[in-house]
Parts: sequence; C-alpha cells; structure tokens
Amino acid sequence: MFRFGNPEYLYLLLLVPVLIVLFALGQYAKKKALLKFGELSVIEQLMPYVSKSRPVLKFIFLSIAIVFIVFALADPQFGSKLEKVKRKGAEIIIALDVSNSMLAQDIKPNRLERAKQAISKLIDNMENDRIGLIVFAGDSYIQVPVTSDFSAAKMFLSTINTEIVSKQGTAIGTAIDLAMNSFTPESEMDKALIIITDGENHEDDAIKAAKLANEKGITVHTIGMGSQQGAPIPLRRGYGQTEFQKDRDGNTVISKLDQNLLTEIASVGGGEFVRANNSQTGLNRLFNRINEMEKKEMEEKIYTDFEHRFQYLLGVALFFILLDIFVLERKGKWSDNFNIFKINA
Repeated sequence: MFRFGNPEYLYLLLLVPVLIVLFALGQYAKKKALLKFGELSVIEQLMPYVSKSRPVLKFIFLSIAIVFIVFALADPQFGSKLEKVKRKGAEIIIALDVSNSMLAQDIKPNRLERAKQAISKLIDNMENDRIGLIVFAGDSYIQVPVTSDFSAAKMFLSTINTEIVSKQGTAIGTAIDLAMNSFTPESEMDKALIIITDGENHEDDAIKAAKLANEKGITVHTIGMGSQQGAPIPLRRGYGQTEFQKDRDGNTVISKLDQNLLTEIASVGGGEFVRANNSQTGLNRLFNRINEMEKKEMEEKIYTDFEHRFQYLLGVALFFILLDIFVLERKGKWSDNFNIFKINA
C-alpha cells in the first residue's frame, strides 16, 4: 500500500507553472532589451560565448529538483507489514450540497465553507471509522469512496466548490440513492448517512429515498445550513465582480432553509435533524450519536508499518541541483574546440 504522510505539501507543485511563466517572461524581457541595440543576428556574433539553450537547460534541471523536493516533503510511504486487526467502527458517508444556494452568507463565511470546515474537523477526530464523501446539486457524484485514508479524504475535501457539479439544483433523493450503493456491501459495520444542505429540494422524492435507506440499515441524519429568514446568493462574475442571483423577473433570489423537509427526512431515516448556526454546525453532535451506537467488532487486514522513501527523492533532487550548478550559462572556450562541424581554413 502506498500513501503520502504529508499530502498537503503537494500543493507546492503549483509553484512549478508559476516559475515557468516567470522564466518565460524573463527570457522575453532579455530578448526585448537586446533588440534595442540592433539586429539579434549581429549581436549574437559579438557575444560568441552566450548560449541560448543552457539557461533553459539549467531551468529544467532546477524545476525537476523542485518537483522531487516537494514529493519528498509529502513523505511517500509504502506499507511493509500487513496484519489482521480487530476494530470497532462505523461507515459514515457525508452528502454535501454544492448548489449555488450554499454560497449564501447567513452562516459565515458562507454555508459551503462552514460545512467543509466542520467536515475537516470531524475527520480529525476519527480513528476506527471509515468515511466517504458525496457531492450533489442537480446530479450526485462520489468525491471520496468509503475509506480509512483520512489524509486523502481531507485533500479531496479542500477541492470542493460549487462548480464541481455542472448541473444546478438540489436533488437530495438522488444523493441518498447514490449513498446507498456506496457503502461497503459485505461490511457489517454500522452505516450512517449525513446530509448537509439548505434543504431546498426541487428535483425528487427525498423522503421516499430516506425511508428506503433506513429499511436497508442506513441511518439518515440531516444538517440544515442556513436560516429560515434566508439570504441572497452571491455569484462571482468576470473581473472579480460579485452580484446576487436573480430570478426570471429580475428579483433577487432569497435562499431559505427548508427545516420541515430536513426534519421529515431525518425522521423517516431513523436519524436526527440538526440546524447549523454560526457557532456550530452539528456534525460533532451527530458523530457522538454515531459513537453511541452498538458497533460490531470487525476483523480486517491493514498495514501497520510503513517505510519512508523520501530519501531517494531527495537524492534525485540533489543530483539535478548539482547539474544546475555545474552547467554554466555561458559557453566556455574549451567547448569551442570540440565543435566537430568546425572547418579550419
């Protein structure tokens, strides 16, 4: 089994395209400055030891070294010892609403970001449980399959936004159906589904889906994000401008929490409804209830020892750094003597 001990460092790879852009701009600026002195073909004859390719080659060496250093910081690990262990836990799938209405700011900083923060803290408190993550709007998708790799779950969680599902809407029933098929079939662990949404369901019969899930042994909880008074939905347009979503008549849309629907979904799903506010989202409360459930002891094979492999990546990075050091930007006189295409008159 392979994993990264510190996957958050992988975000540093975003520096590479930035460095490429800066290098290209620097080369363009040099070329533009030389043009002020005349034709490039004439200037190049006056600078026989200036190389066009060597700065590019040195930059490539340095970029490769940076990539390997970033992967080394992420601490790649390989499982070296597989053991059977007994553990008590539950399978928890969180269905997160990513429709535009989750951008409303009646819960700070907005409904979606507040929910993501709470999910991240919930994952930090998990030990023997397994977690999966579904995102939904007009359609539903599995963002994280049920797993005990909490680091990977948090990494994928951080990428979630309202653009991840192209079809707008709030199809809660579809999300419940997808969750029912996403739990581990052969597992006898307790199963719980937590739906985080503002409850404005316009697509399907969520109550019927929740009842069916409960009949299959899945407890359905709901967390209502937002207030019953509601709030406008800010949408980011071009050039960083923000405007509120409007209906066909040009009126500002006010997104309100549908508490009655979410309460009924939790009721038929055998779970609990919790209303979020600016001080707490209710995830910890539901997690405590899940922990109080009678959990069966399960035996499974897991990797208990992992070997670190960052040393090899640092070695490769050092090799390319040395190449960058020893390759000079300018040509040397000695290299001119090895030009096999040079004809002596």
